Amino acid sequence: MEFLDPSFERPVFSAASKQLRAEVRKFLQEEREAGNFTPICNAWVEGFSSEFSQKLGARGWIGHHWPKRYGGNEGTAYDTFIINEELLAAGAPVNAHWTAARQSGPVIMRYASEDIRLKFLPEIAAGRLYFAIGLSEPDSGSDLASVRTRARQDGKYWRITGRKIWTTSAHRCQWMIVLCRTSPLEEGGRHHGLTQFIVDLKSEGVSIRPILALDGSHHFNEVLFEDVEVPEELMLGNPGDAWRQVSSELAYERSGPERFLSSLPFLDEFLRTVGQSGDRHTNLNLGRMIARLVVLRGMSLGIAGSLNKGNAPDTEAALVKGLGSAFERETIEAVRGLAGELIDRPENAALRARFREALFSAPTYTIRGGTNEILRNIVAKRLKLS
Repeated sequence: MEFLDPSFERPVFSAASKQLRAEVRKFLQEEREAGNFTPICNAWVEGFSSEFSQKLGARGWIGHHWPKRYGGNEGTAYDTFIINEELLAAGAPVNAHWTAARQSGPVIMRYASEDIRLKFLPEIAAGRLYFAIGLSEPDSGSDLASVRTRARQDGKYWRITGRKIWTTSAHRCQWMIVLCRTSPLEEGGRHHGLTQFIVDLKSEGVSIRPILALDGSHHFNEVLFEDVEVPEELMLGNPGDAWRQVSSELAYERSGPERFLSSLPFLDEFLRTVGQSGDRHTNLNLGRMIARLVVLRGMSLGIAGSLNKGNAPDTEAALVKGLGSAFERETIEAVRGLAGELIDRPENAALRARFREALFSAPTYTIRGGTNEILRNIVAKRLKLS
């Protein structure tokens, strides 16, 4: 396994792409100066703003590379990457639309009927429709093949019963794509009999329970389904097809720039504070961090191009996610060591705030999107088979 095989191309950024980056950067600067948002770390999880998402949608910056009939601008996957990394680097509040644009939309585009695509995708692109992820369960975690949530057919409907956990922003989203078992678990067939459904979170039988973070904030949830009725047209693909769908979905979830840019606002604020006065030790450590960041960005871009071709580079995505989450945690500690007593100075309130955000979020980095142990197993199995 390597990132230099023919399916991973080096991105070519056109003059139009560079202009797009300048437009996004200018918009973000104006929004920040107008006081419409304050940069925060981990903004793609914690920064929820319907108003901001709809501003992006009005500019065509959500699902930018999607077909126009689905609300997109038919740009390139690399253009979408540019938009997203600028939003992340700025610490902008993008959580509302993030999951829907990153993975729910592409999965719907690939596996749903045309009527369902036209129902959901333009609203996602407009920044008005939000999705939560219904994969992990209390007793399953990263081992998705062991899910216990079940769906049984009842005429033209399916009825879902079970639990999902760590569902970010489920209390604010309208819909969730839910992974269910639709046929009995058979020995040697753990990946068979799984099906995904698009579920209205306002349906009768859906209960959402908050899971509070250490600082008391509410981003995560447990979602319970008690005989929830779902029309058959909201099933993605055919019964039993979900493992293939989930493999491509996880590639979207694990490979994006959010996996190594969540803490960038802390690093950026540190650079603002230090300015040009950094000593040789500081500059050397910053250089090492930036070198790692450049490599991760190149890997992530390669996967974006592969996904745009319809591939499912799940192993490569696992590698990016594992390396990215390690980079994020190590960056927090490295910048903390370089900043030292600067963090505690009264005039550096912004630096102290970004450090607090990054530190509180850090424990989640190696868990969300699959634990590092599971991801290493995925990579090791691929290497063994190569």
